[in-house]
Amino acid sequence: MAYDTAALAAELISMAKADHETSPSANSEDPADQLAWRRLTAQHGDRLNEIMDEYGWPTAELVGADAARAAWLIAQHADRQLDVQRRALRLLEQAVAEGAASRRELAFLRDRVLVNDGREQIYGTQIAGIREGSPVPWPCQDPERMDALRADVGIEPFAQYVAKFPAA
Repeated sequence: MAYDTAALAAELISMAKADHETSPSANSEDPADQLAWRRLTAQHGDRLNEIMDEYGWPTAELVGADAARAAWLIAQHADRQLDVQRRALRLLEQAVAEGAASRRELAFLRDRVLVNDGREQIYGTQIAGIREGSPVPWPCQDPERMDALRADVGIEPFAQYVAKFPAA
């Protein structure tokens, strides 16, 4: 079967653009904004699940680097669809094992799934909140080794990462 990967790539990029434009609503004080964010991420999660049914994980080889990153972003934000997020993690793990996807993106998604499952993360990529003006990660399995583990997958040290966050 011939796939229209150009159309798929355009669709993924469009979904990521909508995600980016709507993401401030996730933390809005307006419940209508929050609901709009939840609906959008649920629609995107549903569509990503369909894409994974048809194509597996949308790798850069299949859809291009920008669209592959868009698929990862959609998976990251499928927080209320843990089945979709876990499936994306499994497929992304396979793609990384085959050398077809980013270990960095896998680390972020792995941490996201662990946190959403109520477990300790590995890389400290998921932020629980702000304490004394500084971002604080969700609990980590091995906080003393966090920066070394981050370096292994191409993520900057935690202090550099959180320095990018806006001051609270």
